[in-house]
Amino acid sequence: MAPTMRRTALLAAVTALVAGALVWPAARQAQAAPAVFVHPGVTVSKGQLDLARTQVQAGAQPWKGAFDQMLASKYADLNRTPAPRATVECGSYSNPNYGCTDEREDAIAAYTDALAWYITRDSRYAQKSIALMDAWSAVIKDHTNSNAPLQTGWAGSSWAKAAEIVKYTYTGTWPNSGRFATMLRDVYLPEVINGSNSNGNWELTMMEAAVGISVFLEDRTSYDKAMAKFRTRTAAYVYLASDGALPKTVPSQNLDTTAKIVGYWQGQSTFVTGLTQETCRDFTHTGYGISSISHVAETSRIQGQDLYGTDVGERLRQALGFQSKYQLGTAVPSWLCGGTLNLGLGPVTEVGYNALHNRLGIAMTNTQALTLQNRPAGSNNLFVAWETLTHGDNAG
Repeated sequence: MAPTMRRTALLAAVTALVAGALVWPAARQAQAAPAVFVHPGVTVSKGQLDLARTQVQAGAQPWKGAFDQMLASKYADLNRTPAPRATVECGSYSNPNYGCTDEREDAIAAYTDALAWYITRDSRYAQKSIALMDAWSAVIKDHTNSNAPLQTGWAGSSWAKAAEIVKYTYTGTWPNSGRFATMLRDVYLPEVINGSNSNGNWELTMMEAAVGISVFLEDRTSYDKAMAKFRTRTAAYVYLASDGALPKTVPSQNLDTTAKIVGYWQGQSTFVTGLTQETCRDFTHTGYGISSISHVAETSRIQGQDLYGTDVGERLRQALGFQSKYQLGTAVPSWLCGGTLNLGLGPVTEVGYNALHNRLGIAMTNTQALTLQNRPAGSNNLFVAWETLTHGDNAG
């Protein structure tokens, strides 16, 4: 190659790197799909399932109480009747709600039954999980209206967790597992894989679903695409002082002025470590985002790439601590969200707390207090369920 051509190529590479089109090798490695996928490997590992089962059988807490809570819920009802639709239509805040609640809750029920199967080895639960998955895979074709991407992310996250456990641990048969995989590939993945420019919890949950579905489908290309979007969105969702004067942004959103960024951050103009893009909206939606960050980080760890040691882990730690402090009752300063917070973080701390505190040994005083106060953590009836059972003090 001639010197001029080499200089031109080098300049192009540097320009692309600055623009974010290239990724340093370490960063690329951190988001690369595994050469061989680990199963079950979406949010909860076989080791974690085994420990939960052992502890429940021994009557140990908090697992036994968490298991009893799960088994007593409507989601574990073996008489549950699935309610699939060809088209699930969900508007803003699920209005209209044509199949939205049914789909989300049938998916949570399938996951609940999968967990119940694993812990009890009662095949009726595995068969019920399969019946729910089969009912939907036989019917659904599309999600429509404004909340379609988020709805698909919520339901898709639970479907993937359920399918992983059943396919890779149930000793019976699942004749329609291929049809279920086709449903995930054709109906769910296309709706979530390209992301969203709405509030950050949308894209985080959509990437959670995309990553989980990619694991089940063993789709390395989709896994890498979803993981890259996840890392960009996580950096733009939780602020660290090291980010500079302003939070990071997602390029496609064109938040290219301070005013635009402040507006996107719900009018908050003072940025401190641990603040999220939706803190000043409400803690409930913030909890959705934090939960999905922890779920994707946990899936990535199971698949062999530990994100907890990257900025993802630090952002998760700081977001948990910041929100937990105020959820526990710390007085809200006037500079934060005008001095008023809408609390209600939800059952979303167990996975991140377990990974960062129990596995890595990081002190997390506020997160620990909130996690223990909320045990056993139940379900938010959207996409979070039974995480004291699966992750409470369970570093496996």
